[in-house]
Amino acid sequence: MSQSVSLTFPDGNVRTYDAGATGRDVAESISKSLAKKAIAIAIDGEVRDLSEPVTEGRIEIVTRTDPRALELIRHDAAHVMAEAVQELWPGTQVTIGPVIENGFYYDFAKNEPFTPDDLPKIEKKMKEIIGRNAPFTRQVWSRNKAKEVFAAKGETYKVELVDAIPEDQDVKIYHQGEWFDLCRGPHMASTGQIGTAFKLMKVAGAYWRGDSNNPMLTRIYGTAWAEQADLDNYLHMLAEAEKRDHRKLGREMDLFHFQEEGPGVVFWHGKGWRIFQTLVSYMRRRLAGDYQEVNAPQVLDASLWETSGHWGWYQENMFAVKSAHALTHPEDKEADNRIFALKPMNCPGHIQIFKHGLKSYRELPIRLAEFGNVHRYEPSGALHGLMRVRGFTQDDAHIFCTEEQMAAECLKINDLILSVYEDFGFNEVVVKLSTRPEKRVGSDESWDRAEAIMTEVLKSIEEQSGGRIKTDILPGEGAFYGPKFEYTLKDAIGREWQCGTTQVDFNLPERFGAFYIDHNSEKRQPVMIHRAICGSMERFLGILIENFAGHMPLWVAPVQVVVATITSEADAYGQEVAEALRDAGLSVETDFRNEKINYKVREHSVTKVPVIIVCGKKEAEERSVNIRRLGSQAQTAMTLDEAIAALSDEATPPDVKRRAARRKQA
Repeated sequence: MSQSVSLTFPDGNVRTYDAGATGRDVAESISKSLAKKAIAIAIDGEVRDLSEPVTEGRIEIVTRTDPRALELIRHDAAHVMAEAVQELWPGTQVTIGPVIENGFYYDFAKNEPFTPDDLPKIEKKMKEIIGRNAPFTRQVWSRNKAKEVFAAKGETYKVELVDAIPEDQDVKIYHQGEWFDLCRGPHMASTGQIGTAFKLMKVAGAYWRGDSNNPMLTRIYGTAWAEQADLDNYLHMLAEAEKRDHRKLGREMDLFHFQEEGPGVVFWHGKGWRIFQTLVSYMRRRLAGDYQEVNAPQVLDASLWETSGHWGWYQENMFAVKSAHALTHPEDKEADNRIFALKPMNCPGHIQIFKHGLKSYRELPIRLAEFGNVHRYEPSGALHGLMRVRGFTQDDAHIFCTEEQMAAECLKINDLILSVYEDFGFNEVVVKLSTRPEKRVGSDESWDRAEAIMTEVLKSIEEQSGGRIKTDILPGEGAFYGPKFEYTLKDAIGREWQCGTTQVDFNLPERFGAFYIDHNSEKRQPVMIHRAICGSMERFLGILIENFAGHMPLWVAPVQVVVATITSEADAYGQEVAEALRDAGLSVETDFRNEKINYKVREHSVTKVPVIIVCGKKEAEERSVNIRRLGSQAQTAMTLDEAIAALSDEATPPDVKRRAARRKQA
């Protein structure tokens, strides 16, 4: 048995330690100050307790400034919350308490559920426990001992969890002072290292193991950060997000609504549909000349989805239908009893369009685009306004090309996606390559080829942007039929949204027998590239509403200008102003009601009209206008002609402006 362990440090140095040396020993061997800052170690990327004996490999000392520290802080905070709850309410059972995005939660079994009023008491007790600075210590127990101890404490849920631990895994128990819990770890050195930058957020109900047949537990959510400033920024972002909630703004702006008779589908109002069509028109212009816009059927026989593989891989998310006659008259032998599916995606339909008629290599690449209405089943609890729906429109396209054309097509798609995002003001974008998942179709050879090409494309994307566009790899996150690029953009308050995708597919063309004739007059299978830019048009609109807090750019706003008069003597002139603006192509409404002008301005500000033009007797005489901008108290006086020129220029979509500029240069 080896009596020493070799460790490689980030700077390349190799040091040897006695067998049994812990992470804390290693940190102390470097410096006492580092040992004080250390909260954990990482061996070959795996984070471990400081008290754990080191094994050979590449070692890193993890401190609270390390991004990996956040998960440890939140994990430890969850344990401290559980201890606080049991100190305050003895007899409460703790069940499961994982780290989640931006925080943690713990589920509790308690006779009387917690209320929001309990959260400040728990927070106070947590700070007391953190102040004790009790060390986290790990023990390995036998299964029988663990079950006996937890059963004696009345922790029946923990007994069940012990039974669920695979036989080849240790039963680990972590102590923090006298309190202990069943846990895989790792943890920091002591409760004091958690700090006080945490807050308990809300109380909710949750079924044990997520099964509605099981008892209802009470879940307490919390958030925790390394520094108070980080917590403050996060809470500010949440407050901003609440103000920007697209569902609230959608009501105020009269854009859309949802109702029980149509769960997960949007009832578009006039103004909302106007924005939606503005987005679609913009995207159509961006595709013009490169793409053929097509339309595939909404309902297709299930056999087509069996061929594509979706029936086997995706069936639980699909809607299946029969004719009403077949359902109500099963005895009718003449009825069409076939099972059809509402399309959850457009790709099988586009393959059928590609296959219709012989295709030559000279025609490739063939780019087919569709603003396809698709339906996917989402659990009712997952539905969330425009962000998570059951019926939505994809700005979908499929490119059929040769393998040699694939890299160039992916780069062309990338340029288009980034340009579209820039037009909407999104300049911080991350492009992530998702590689082969465990469950997939196709040969390893085809995956190897696709991933190699897309890796090179990813490098080109970062290089061509001069580092402005960040890139990343997501191992195992690809689609079942091929690797993909995911485009994540950052909004005005720092939230990230995954929108666009580019997915390479060697599988579907093979399944459907799609081919083209190559230069040797032989049949060849094309590569199929799936791409979306906005993704779901509904969701993208929701993102825009929240990003701009309803203050939409003038070219997107459903009502761009309201002309409001101060006195009835100016009504005729106000009508003339409105008609002149409409003739210039703007969307204009008038407000000639017998109300004070400040009342009118406030009312239209609530509905987020970007520009209010105020006309009084003086303006009518001078043929001028006063312009008020949404969110500003200032007024700008202009002649009518100046106002029309300025507003019509501002309301011109950016792509139209670019095209006009190119024509002018030519």
